[in-house]
Amino acid sequence: MRYLITGHTGFKGAWLSLMLARDGHEVHGIGLDPLPNGLYELAGVRELVEADHRIDIRDADALRETMLAAEPDVVMHLAAQPLVRYSYRQPRETFETNVMGTFNVMDAAAKVEGLQAELVITTDKVYRNTGRRAGYLEGEALGAADPYSTSKAMADLLAQSLVASFPGAPTAIARAGNVIGGGDASEDRLLPDLVAGFAAGRPVAIRYPEAVRPWQHVLDCLSGYRAIVDALLNGRGAGAWNIGPGEESFVTTAEIADRAAGFWGGDAAWTDDSGGHPHEAGLLALDATKAREELGWRNLLPFPESLEWTIDWYRRVERGEDARAVTFEQLDRFDRL
Repeated sequence: MRYLITGHTGFKGAWLSLMLARDGHEVHGIGLDPLPNGLYELAGVRELVEADHRIDIRDADALRETMLAAEPDVVMHLAAQPLVRYSYRQPRETFETNVMGTFNVMDAAAKVEGLQAELVITTDKVYRNTGRRAGYLEGEALGAADPYSTSKAMADLLAQSLVASFPGAPTAIARAGNVIGGGDASEDRLLPDLVAGFAAGRPVAIRYPEAVRPWQHVLDCLSGYRAIVDALLNGRGAGAWNIGPGEESFVTTAEIADRAAGFWGGDAAWTDDSGGHPHEAGLLALDATKAREELGWRNLLPFPESLEWTIDWYRRVERGEDARAVTFEQLDRFDRL
């Protein structure tokens, strides 16, 4: 089957590209240049995909031309400006990329003859956050505060509007949260920041040590995305889906920093850098009952194992092991769970 992935050079996009290519699918990618030392470069993902197009999704003409030429069976839209703190510095870029970029992707996909399924990825942060511990359900109100979260809520509503207004391929929306795994090189993310500090032998400053986050391994998240696509290909699965862990994965950033330091070993340490930072949600959780009951999907890696797999990936690659081999080994281990 031919897949077109937007954002294939990013963290989740690179893992997804490797996963699909390993399973024998033809992968076409549309994305920006990959970050240095990220999974896409370290694992040589370019060698395994059919086509690698460096296109900004704000460029509607180039996007449409490329998508029409690719003639995909499935479109998976992951491309986004994904960082909360960056969205405060660059709100225009964030809204243009996440809102109009999503429109451009869906508008181009609507013109592809034979398209069988389309999945739009948003985020758990689309929900109106009241700070409760119980997870939000797919039918609850959307709403946000910071530019990133607001732009993703707008993209989610935009996708719902296009699906309701214009007939086309079966389409679904996936909402996931804090994803961890090897090869994430993004700035202002907890695990990449911790690993960079640990490797350099310096304490890592943590902005919100008491903030509670539901943590999920990238392979659990992507297996949820693929379960949704499989459902779409089998005549069901349209609509919105939460892909998130249960309460057993709700831990503070301080706890994950402590555990990560323990897995890393040596002099790995962190410091409290609370105060004076832009607003970020203290707790936001998803209720993934619908995905479990209707798709048969569930998280396979509990939080401690998710973190251990993540730190193990970074440690082994940092010591000189081949990044693609380590990644494929983890894919194989995940398949055996």
